[in-house]
Amino acid sequence: MSTIQHILIGSDEAEQRIDRWLRRRFTNISQIQIEKLCRKGQIRVNGGRIKSKTRIFPGQIIRIPPLNALELDRKLDTDYISTSDRDMIRNCVLYKDDFILVLNKPAGLPVQGGSKQTRYIDGMTSALSFEREDRPRLVHRLDKDTSGVLILARTQAAASELTKAFRHKNTKKIYWALVAGVPYPKIGSIKYGLLKARGHGKDGSGERMHCVHPDEISVTEGAKRAQTNYATLCFLAKRAAWMALVPITGRTHQLRAHMAELGHPIIGDGKYGGSSQYNQGEGWGSALGDDISKKMHLHARSLTIQHPFTGKEMLFLAPMPDHMEKTWEYFGWTESDVPSDPFDVTEEWQ
Repeated sequence: MSTIQHILIGSDEAEQRIDRWLRRRFTNISQIQIEKLCRKGQIRVNGGRIKSKTRIFPGQIIRIPPLNALELDRKLDTDYISTSDRDMIRNCVLYKDDFILVLNKPAGLPVQGGSKQTRYIDGMTSALSFEREDRPRLVHRLDKDTSGVLILARTQAAASELTKAFRHKNTKKIYWALVAGVPYPKIGSIKYGLLKARGHGKDGSGERMHCVHPDEISVTEGAKRAQTNYATLCFLAKRAAWMALVPITGRTHQLRAHMAELGHPIIGDGKYGGSSQYNQGEGWGSALGDDISKKMHLHARSLTIQHPFTGKEMLFLAPMPDHMEKTWEYFGWTESDVPSDPFDVTEEWQ
């Protein structure tokens, strides 16, 4: 393509992110290239500048610059996957049918690419096409260092239905976490708002979320309401606790910021649980020492969602990553010690 194009989004195309739309339409463009073109204002929607995560809708007009001038790098091409990565991502599959695909995302692997990320799940989806021509589509995300259940759509219609389910909160996600100290009360809800603050890195990188008292959310510019329900499943004296966390809202870094604000940062969370983090248990911050891994101890344990085609309620469970398995073994904790859903009032447990 050697000229500028203006493409109308058709009425048969569901709401979706611009980067995913571009990669499906132009298979030789990488995520990094898309982000560069967006930053430079060369890709626009209805004449306005956008970000790679901007959502587009039917009826909008997308400006596409000449793409044949791009220097395509095989290493950055989302269709190029090493044999080891192909095997790795396929081994992560927990469930697959004609409409959805469920992964157990490894800790440390980003869901989407960026200026410093060339290895990420969205760039490996061609390995998950299996017998289909189209690659599966992301409909939600997990932080880089968070492991666990990640669902992808195998059709555009499924992507639309799943996106609606997440947006309207017709899903239930339960995370398992190891935190410093033991929260009191042992079951509760955190309703602090979240305000995004620029980081100290280049171009504001390293941004983090700051908690805002519920009474001050309405008068704090940029603050968004957030809610996390929590339950303490097991604990070791006052030193550490196995937590079940349910994000009622889906804000960036919500679970990590909320637990740190409660005074019980997630173990291995250097961003929100550093050495200056006050801890109401014994004051260790996010490090326990001994044989406990310094990796993030946050895992998306389960996802309950209605199937986008059959409407049947489905529950997906993801085994913990190795570093969390070793920590649980060190503490003598097992999955049989706790209920599958501690927030289910019909299930009795102590």
